[in-house]
Amino acid sequence: MFFIIGIFIAIFLSLLLLVKAKKTRADKILFIWLILISVLQIFRYFYVSGYFFDHPNWLGIELVLPVLHGVLLYLYVIEITGNTIKKKGNVFLHFVPSIILLVLTIPFFQLTNEQKILVYQNNGEGFEWFVFIEGLIVVISGLAYSIWSLIVINKHQKNIEDIFSNTEKKKLQWLKTLSIGNGVIFILALFFETNVTYTAIAFLVLFIGFFGINQLNIFYSNKDALETLDREQLIENKKVNSNKISKKSVPKEKYAKSGLTKEGVSEIYAALKDVMDKKAYYKNPELTLVELAKILNVHPNYLSQVINEIENKNFHNYINGLRIKEFIKLASIEENKKYTIISIAYDCGFNTKSTFNKYFKLQTGKTPTDFFNS
Repeated sequence: MFFIIGIFIAIFLSLLLLVKAKKTRADKILFIWLILISVLQIFRYFYVSGYFFDHPNWLGIELVLPVLHGVLLYLYVIEITGNTIKKKGNVFLHFVPSIILLVLTIPFFQLTNEQKILVYQNNGEGFEWFVFIEGLIVVISGLAYSIWSLIVINKHQKNIEDIFSNTEKKKLQWLKTLSIGNGVIFILALFFETNVTYTAIAFLVLFIGFFGINQLNIFYSNKDALETLDREQLIENKKVNSNKISKKSVPKEKYAKSGLTKEGVSEIYAALKDVMDKKAYYKNPELTLVELAKILNVHPNYLSQVINEIENKNFHNYINGLRIKEFIKLASIEENKKYTIISIAYDCGFNTKSTFNKYFKLQTGKTPTDFFNS
């Protein structure tokens, strides 16, 4: 029964992606992954219900498909995190294990229908070598790609703090959980019967559906609800053309290596302090390193270097530190006592209560309530 639920949810989510306007490459990969899950669940239901034995021509088709789970998860993760594989040859390499398995299934497909049924009914008798190799490749591949996906996500989480001032909606925690869940499925495959694994896959589909609906941009085109990653900011941070501060402060020979002299660092930092003191750009909750670099007319890498060297912080921590200082200043004014703590925090540039509380305690060692009561 649970197979049927998983099938319908996977097909439903696939249709949502199919009709979605302005589909990204990540959307297309997720669509293929959901179709794969649907097909596997349908084939499993056919096997359990005995339909396969009435129509043996279908037997064996599902043998190659499970190895694609991990591959599609990984390709989806790298698209979401802005690390698109540009060379088609590199993408092809990820499908080599499935091609190997496809070649190994040729002897099975050469059997008569009666022989195929006997192989299935006798737990792979005569093809024990294939069952072993297939199980090994599927489990190793699934676990490897789940771990690889987690590494990419963790790297992404560190990178976004160098670019975005507010990262709460860009950390992709749901995608990390999805990667862990995918890995758990392949661990279950090592110790439990196939039905348990397919039940776990159905739960994975439920997870994708639940969190996908909450992450509105996955299944619907809604620019205002974009909660994963501002891809354009990341790309621009990598590609934006360099602008000199002055010929003295940034020597030509060092410029190609993104090198700055002490004069250059001091000049950029002075300009940064000036715009922050006078214009308070940190109050913009969507402020990014790229935007601030444009305001200062410097390369984002230079600005990031200056903040790291002088403030000993990344861009994210630096901006949120300024927001906390501004919050303490505003909250200490008597006439502002009529406003709630969180409303003042929002005025200072925070866009979530959890981020505000985290950085307030990080900077002061106390909660906002304890701080003002002490």
